[in-house]
Amino acid sequence: MNAPAKTYDPVTPATTAFLGLGVMGYPMAGHMQRAGHAVTVYNRTAAKAAAWAAEYGGSTAATPKAAAAGKQYVMACVGNDDDLRGICLGEEGAFAGMAAGSTFIDHTTASAEVARELAAEAAKRGIQFIDAPVSGGQAGAVNGLLTVMCGGDQAAFDAAKPVVMAYAKACTLLGPAGAGQLAKMVNQICIAGLVQGLSEAINFGQNAGLDMKQVLEVIGKGAAQSWQMDNRGKTMVEDKFDFGFAVDWMRKDLGLVMAEARKNGSPVPVTALVDQFYADVQRMGGGRWDTSSLIRRLRK
Repeated sequence: MNAPAKTYDPVTPATTAFLGLGVMGYPMAGHMQRAGHAVTVYNRTAAKAAAWAAEYGGSTAATPKAAAAGKQYVMACVGNDDDLRGICLGEEGAFAGMAAGSTFIDHTTASAEVARELAAEAAKRGIQFIDAPVSGGQAGAVNGLLTVMCGGDQAAFDAAKPVVMAYAKACTLLGPAGAGQLAKMVNQICIAGLVQGLSEAINFGQNAGLDMKQVLEVIGKGAAQSWQMDNRGKTMVEDKFDFGFAVDWMRKDLGLVMAEARKNGSPVPVTALVDQFYADVQRMGGGRWDTSSLIRRLRK
């Protein structure tokens, strides 16, 4: 996938590794290489890493340890807590190859608990750990315009931020280890409620006989405006969902939200309800549909 042209701020080139080349990691690593950093990639499926190197000109490694060896910064974007532990720990994990003073930056949407756990393990080795989940979806990754929410040490963050900005439009430290993951949970709570509300509104308007594309254009200039309306409203009206952030991923994220909410005593009734609505979409065969497919429940 060729990322559109992006202007990169001049920074001192760094030696980096990127672990995990899914729909997010693949273009994110590409932006780092294009920004002038020396990037080595690792992916569980080696053919994907080879394809990335052929496209961007970086190098590949057979294990996380080999990819991370001698690098100033090691980025990761994998599936869940267990995947993250798998690439960080053990004889062939990234931590085993990283030198004291280097920094591991985790872009996985994972639990705050695993972020704190890995930060503590990294500290034993003299490694900095920053949990840095992202928002902006696949389009944000391809365009290099992600929003990055970070938890970790201020000095380590300040040093890493110019490198991260190769694929970001904003990168903010929000507190100690785990704060980035907690902020991402806040983000997903907001999105869940917005998408359900937008689904109900569009379905209501269509049942009332309104031209919903016109209605969205009008109300999108007022208080109802949101990113979801601007970027998903038209495709929801058109019943198109074969793109974007998958329902399966959203359910994983909402599971993290509700587990954390139980720990800190936060009631999240709307989020819990929308999670069950997403379960309905999965039962409809929509696990890989975009999260805006919530409206399909209302059209059955």
